[in-house]
Amino acid sequence: MEYVYAAMLLHAAEKEIDEKSVKAVLKGAGVDADDARVKALVASLAGVDIAEAMAQAVAAPAAAAAAAPAAAAAEAPAEEEEEEEEEEGGFDGLGSLFG
Repeated sequence: MEYVYAAMLLHAAEKEIDEKSVKAVLKGAGVDADDARVKALVASLAGVDIAEAMAQAVAAPAAAAAAAPAAAAAEAPAEEEEEEEEEEGGFDGLGSLFG
């Protein structure tokens, strides 16, 4: 995750995201950078519009948060029924222990 944060920091500072820059950020943060991971990160970000990707990432949780209350309301009655069944079942098992 540190590697992605380094790229985001470089993007926010309007610096070029290349291997040397990413390694410098990681070194400054006290992270021992793995050359292969740095190369993979830089290669995977080539041609990616980071600002657009971040905007989409921010929009996705907002849409999910709007859908969550409706889904939770639909699931609530089923959970209550399961809890009642578990409570009743627990006492039946206890009664069988004592005959």
